[in-house]
Amino acid sequence: MNRLQNAFEKIDAANRADPNIENGLPAAFLYGQRMTIELSRLVPSASEVLQIAARGQHIERWLLPRTDYPAGKEGYFAWRREQGRRHAVRVAEIMASVGYPTADQERVGVLLRKEGIKRDSEVQTLEDVVCFVFIRWYFAPFAEGRGLDENLDIVRKTARKMSDQARLRAIKEFDLPEHLADAIRPKQGD
Repeated sequence: MNRLQNAFEKIDAANRADPNIENGLPAAFLYGQRMTIELSRLVPSASEVLQIAARGQHIERWLLPRTDYPAGKEGYFAWRREQGRRHAVRVAEIMASVGYPTADQERVGVLLRKEGIKRDSEVQTLEDVVCFVFIRWYFAPFAEGRGLDENLDIVRKTARKMSDQARLRAIKEFDLPEHLADAIRPKQGD
């Protein structure tokens, strides 16, 4: 077995410990699988480091609950930053254990902390994949019970994180009502 497969197995083993179950599987494990599927579909030639970052995007996320941070935007962003830092450290540990060099371990940290989003093509690709996974598998259940304005706001916020190419591809791939497609469509100043 090669080191990429070894890294995937260790990430999957960590995520199988998630006590939260979705579709009969640990939620973090399922999320990692979905990230890998979406990345391989969107970018078949992705580097090994990007593949590992995608698989480990939410590694052991349940260990730091959102409720440990204050409510509101400030608390949410602090929680997200700490999650990115923790994910970077944990995935780098796994990479070291299967023989990846320090430079690759450091690079995966850049990707998982989203350093250079909109400027670094691999960081942006990872964020595009995150957005596609959200739209494909998590938006519909998330949208249930929320009003039109709130859902439109979520779609706009998601679209702002995406590259223009990913936004155009999302419009083609997802059967969205026109008002949501329009919220994704690239616009001057986004």
